[in-house]
Amino acid sequence: MKYKDYYEILGVSKDADEKEIKKAYRKLAKKYHPDVNQGDEAAAEKFKEVSEAYEVLSDPDKRKKYDTFGSNYDFSSGYDFDPSQYGYTYTTGGSGADFSDFFETIFGSSKSGGNFSGGFNINDIFGDFSSKGRGRSQKKARNKFESELSISIKEAFEGVTKDVSLTYKQKEYDVAVKVPAGITRGKKVKVRGEKFGLPGDILFKINIKDEKNLVLDGLDVTRTVNIYPWEAALGSSKTVETLSGKLKLKIPQGFVGGNKMRISSKGFKDLKGNVGDLYVVFNIVNPKDLTEEQEKLYKELEKISK
Repeated sequence: MKYKDYYEILGVSKDADEKEIKKAYRKLAKKYHPDVNQGDEAAAEKFKEVSEAYEVLSDPDKRKKYDTFGSNYDFSSGYDFDPSQYGYTYTTGGSGADFSDFFETIFGSSKSGGNFSGGFNINDIFGDFSSKGRGRSQKKARNKFESELSISIKEAFEGVTKDVSLTYKQKEYDVAVKVPAGITRGKKVKVRGEKFGLPGDILFKINIKDEKNLVLDGLDVTRTVNIYPWEAALGSSKTVETLSGKLKLKIPQGFVGGNKMRISSKGFKDLKGNVGDLYVVFNIVNPKDLTEEQEKLYKELEKISK
């Protein structure tokens, strides 16, 4: 018989408390529940396994007995052992329960008939509702559609509503997607499709596009600003657009092109209120078209520089 490591199955440490164990179980049970994995036998088996692990670790008496057995013999997950050598016997009773042979060997035959209670209503995993005292019933799993939406850094910072056209069963639907201010890359926005004629929720994964002169890195923003050679050489002031408004910066005399200026807390602000920094890179460029006077001065500068 193979030893089952219930802690490993739930992904918790051996000193995990009741809250941690319940949280881990709810997450896994929701992922592998048969109602959301119809026809998937592997998911069904995984659901039984995590439910059995929770059945043991959520019960103080069962957990103590299990811990005592495991620590005494230092078993690891999947270890083959003969129950009879450790004072246990197991005879298949044909109960039809979903508990494993390992469970019934250690704890005896299940009276649950395979319906794992885990100490709370399985409806709690998905959220439940009441209907004027008629009791609780599990919500039917909603249809979910996934799509992507690309927005600018400014739109992500300020929030925006985008009109998106989706095709479902060869029919087009116009959907308004409200993106909250401070959303970050990879986050998803959920839209209730029924408002727009679609049967279920639509999850839009947000892509934030960098621009030629504006780049978002985490919560830090880098803006590239062009300046002329004489501004770098003599020093100057430059008004720079930030995500939260205009900012006047002083360029020191003899400034070297490509250097960065850091302005604290002027970067991107996320949904939790965390704020990054702004980095301004000054790029030295020449005017596209030189006037006669400018060209004359450049030639004079060239002579005296030599």
